[in-house]
Amino acid sequence: MTDLTDIKAQARKDGFVRRKAAFDTRLPGMAGRLSEILAGYRGVPLSGYMPIRTEIDPIAAMAEASAYGAVGVPVIQAAGQPLKFSTWSPEGVLKDGPFGAKVPEVDDFFEPEILIVPMVAFDRTGGRLGYGGGFYDRTLEGLRAKRATLAIGFAFDAQEADGLPLEPTDQPLDMLVTESRVLTF
Repeated sequence: MTDLTDIKAQARKDGFVRRKAAFDTRLPGMAGRLSEILAGYRGVPLSGYMPIRTEIDPIAAMAEASAYGAVGVPVIQAAGQPLKFSTWSPEGVLKDGPFGAKVPEVDDFFEPEILIVPMVAFDRTGGRLGYGGGFYDRTLEGLRAKRATLAIGFAFDAQEADGLPLEPTDQPLDMLVTESRVLTF
């Protein structure tokens, strides 16, 4: 395998296996460290995500943060487009969005300054391997061109990988939070 597309496909496959194993053995309170980090940014508009399949669940931390400021979730607009973020609340009504993630029933878009980013795999240098659509890369590039935007990856410890196949268009994480640790880059 020398083609980058094939290398990324294998890295994703491996990452999904590790993530599924971590998901299957998860314990309560996985978002505790994420809540601790977000407590230092009270009131800063942020976006989390609605977990799908075997993603680590940030909802408890998002609910806590929503008591202090705007919290949103990503809404896919179209292939090749950056994400938009609609205001979310723990008691808000949701509908089915693209790719199985729930989104707010009524769009109320805003621009977050902190993004909690899901992923398939991460490395110790702030690299992130997503699902291949480039949504977060395009979004972070656009937001960072306007203002400082903090990208906080959220993943299970088991999702760490060595030597992720990254490209120049891949936006780096500023920080990564797992169930047991915080890495800053």
